[in-house]
Amino acid sequence: MTTRANSSEPAENSAVAPPHGSSRRWLVCGLLFFAATVNYMDRQVVGLLKPMLQLQFGWTEIGYSNIVLAFQLAYGVGLLFIGKLIDWLGTRKGFSLAVFVWSAAAMAHAVAGSVFQFAAARFGLGLGEAGSFPASIKAVAEWFPKRERALATGLFNSGSNAGALVTPLIVPWLTYRFGWRMAFIATGGLGAIWIVAWLVLYQSPEKTKGLSPAELAYIQSDPPDTVTKVPLHELIRQQQAWAVGLGKFLTDPFWYVYLFWMPDFLSRNLKLDLQGMALPLFVIYSGASVGSVGGGWLSSALLKRGWSVNASRKTAMLVCALAVTPIMLAAHTANAWFAVGLVALAAGAHQGWSANIFTLASDMFPRSAVASVIAFATLLGTIGGMFIAKVVGYTLQRTGSYVPVFVMAGLAYLVALACVQALVPRLTPVLQSSS
Repeated sequence: MTTRANSSEPAENSAVAPPHGSSRRWLVCGLLFFAATVNYMDRQVVGLLKPMLQLQFGWTEIGYSNIVLAFQLAYGVGLLFIGKLIDWLGTRKGFSLAVFVWSAAAMAHAVAGSVFQFAAARFGLGLGEAGSFPASIKAVAEWFPKRERALATGLFNSGSNAGALVTPLIVPWLTYRFGWRMAFIATGGLGAIWIVAWLVLYQSPEKTKGLSPAELAYIQSDPPDTVTKVPLHELIRQQQAWAVGLGKFLTDPFWYVYLFWMPDFLSRNLKLDLQGMALPLFVIYSGASVGSVGGGWLSSALLKRGWSVNASRKTAMLVCALAVTPIMLAAHTANAWFAVGLVALAAGAHQGWSANIFTLASDMFPRSAVASVIAFATLLGTIGGMFIAKVVGYTLQRTGSYVPVFVMAGLAYLVALACVQALVPRLTPVLQSSS
């Protein structure tokens, strides 16, 4: 890794300075943050209620893993077509459709009463949520120049942590006051509010009324893309796409562990009930939120100091990979809060890693292909998540221990970074001109 830009990488255009007093692009980032918050609220409710629902319906660990697997299977199926659908419909319409589907599925959990019915609702949820990150990354590519994309991605991606923070606070209250079914209805209903805000406020920069000429010039300050349509078979022949995909395949599974199994870890290891989990989960997902913004800020800060895109992204990813490794001790320690701290550090490092691995796609591919690349990469991450669902389910059923799971998590990011470096020693643009 070199620290100065070279001719094989996309050059940063420093001729156009950030505009003063014009921040429409950050309003867009705020809408993406809201969407990620709602996304993860809907995603997390079933994991938070797992101990209660497991007692009520008699789920086994393998049965619960099948519910998680249904979500991931649908997420993967959705990613087979959602990127192209969003590229075809456009970010505004495509994202609205995705949120409508997942919100309806989230509320459908309220009428479920068996493993099969919960799995069916999770399948619908996964199908809709498959559109979230491809659409969000596409919106970032449309509204931000490359120098700000990692920061913008980190900021909107921290909405997932905000959702994970808010859910343990409101779901116990909703559950104890109105019953667990209301928890699914209330969180799912937030999607309707977001759709209205999105349709009212979002357009592409060129179509946005009131956008200042200075901000539009700044958004468009990168060299123009030269490719408008890219077939999927052409994308998957590019090793740059596989670098992003393998980076997610090896690491995304452990975010699913933090999301779907942390309440169980706290119940099993710390003997906490639903209300008692609120503070530990707040600490864990606060760490994730800090890491999301911090990881995006780090690579953007290195870029501003004159580092190359290649060096800044990969240095930030290395820092995050190293920060995950202490989680291997989390299931060994007898100190409950030390364990929570290690998980919080790992969750934050994952989100910092995620901000940068997402941004690699927009560093190397034209805007018109970004949603498809992210969909392909997220599909690989989801396939990894399907494997980890069964691994965790069988491990807990047979051993009752999280030790093997945390050891795998501690090593996965370093392996993933080695794969990224082997496939793309330089972040060379593909399917477009860098001049």
